[in-house]
Amino acid sequence: MSRSIGLAHIIRHDDGTSSGVWGIYTLQSAFQPIFAFKEGKLSVVAFEGLIRPFRDGEPQAPMGFFSTCPAADRLHIEALTRTLHLLNAGACLPEEASIFINFDPSVFSDRAIADMALRDMRLVLHEAGIDPRRIVCEVTEQKSASQETLYSFVEALRANGFRIAVDDYGADDSDINRIKELRPDIVKFDAHWITQLMESGAGFALLTAMVTSFEQQGIRTVFEGIEEGWQLELAEKSGASMVQGFVLARPELAPTSFRGFGKDVQAQATDSAAKAPASPAVTPSGRPARAFGRKVVP
Repeated sequence: MSRSIGLAHIIRHDDGTSSGVWGIYTLQSAFQPIFAFKEGKLSVVAFEGLIRPFRDGEPQAPMGFFSTCPAADRLHIEALTRTLHLLNAGACLPEEASIFINFDPSVFSDRAIADMALRDMRLVLHEAGIDPRRIVCEVTEQKSASQETLYSFVEALRANGFRIAVDDYGADDSDINRIKELRPDIVKFDAHWITQLMESGAGFALLTAMVTSFEQQGIRTVFEGIEEGWQLELAEKSGASMVQGFVLARPELAPTSFRGFGKDVQAQATDSAAKAPASPAVTPSGRPARAFGRKVVP
């Protein structure tokens, strides 16, 4: 069901990318790199797919677009945005990179709906030439009709071979016990919450303790919304596995220049690129790195 509806709203382009149409909106994929710390340097390991709506050629706020969508259409729009990201990821991203895809657990009201949507998603992955093991499914732990529905949905994701990331941890009524029940592979910390904690010694100590606890459980951590050099330095000191934010790279509309990451494109991210080793990486020096690619609506 979702695949046929999703593909009916997709336009293929000559450059290999795809866009979507929903009512008066044209939908495009943007991808933002996620970097991992390794031996004091940063390397691109993943990308998050983000939807970018346009109306009459003008960019619109994503939340504005989603707020205009009737609740009855959310399941179909979810399918469309996932399909777009996967098709574009297959066309634009490095083959070894992981791909973070957002899910709204509240639209999957029972296991049968989830199973059907995930079967369709695997067909799209096959078409896009993407190994399911590259997919990381982001879910917000608070955003579900019930705990049981959320746990069932996460189990459906896991049964299909996808990795699980809990998004926006620390926002609203995040619960450490819920994390233990969900057993995610990755926890993404809420950007606003991280910034608040980093502004005091006690807050940073708490943040570091949480990162340590997750990492000891085999759960990798991502700090989102890193926009300043000092935040990047503290993220590294906290022991976080990965970071994402404008200080490193902005989202870039498909078709992206990211296909070459790990080769020459990544070397351009820092002023010291000329001195970079054979495997280029970004050094968290505290200075903002040059943004990659075209600027799009954040």
